[in-house]
Amino acid sequence: MRLLRIPQPFDHPDFIYELKLDGFRGLAVVSHGTCQLVSRNGYVFTQWDALAGAIARSIGARSAVLDGEIACFGADGRTDFYGLMFRRREPRFAAFDLLELDGRDLRSRPLLERKRRLRALMPAVQGRLQYVDHIEERGTDFYKLACAKDLEGVVAKWAHGRYQTGHETSWLKIKNPTYSQMEGRHELFEARRSTFEGRSRQQTTTLALR
Repeated sequence: MRLLRIPQPFDHPDFIYELKLDGFRGLAVVSHGTCQLVSRNGYVFTQWDALAGAIARSIGARSAVLDGEIACFGADGRTDFYGLMFRRREPRFAAFDLLELDGRDLRSRPLLERKRRLRALMPAVQGRLQYVDHIEERGTDFYKLACAKDLEGVVAKWAHGRYQTGHETSWLKIKNPTYSQMEGRHELFEARRSTFEGRSRQQTTTLALR
């Protein structure tokens, strides 16, 4: 389910609010003791196989599909994006939604029901698999607190909404414009993209010479 960016926070009795975690969005697809972490574009994250194994061992279900964020956390509880990118910290999976459970598709069920079911699956002691909690109604104060703590922002979600995979969405992100970990982010990805493209051109030239 996509996130639509809006400029300002708001209060609403029919919305819940979660912290926006700074990492890589992904699905944890659990089936009979195994787990795959899959990106929004269907790419399987093989670099986090140890995390996938920890999720499979922790979840209380034969099969499930969880939506969440692969992220690293510092001692203060804040996400550490560069710790994740450069593998300086152990990654965790912070789950905020449950799409399928033991063969039953839950996407048409209300969000709060899905979150209740998700929480029931969580291990008693949160380790590498964590549950993303929420608050209700008071999105403006929550956003101000996120900014004061130098967090990326908040996500507002319609409490009774179903999970939609097309262009329609009731999930809204409000980002912190002064978030310190955004500094240098564009340059980092541009450098990584240039390196990737350079390697691709080199491989293409090598194949052509053969």
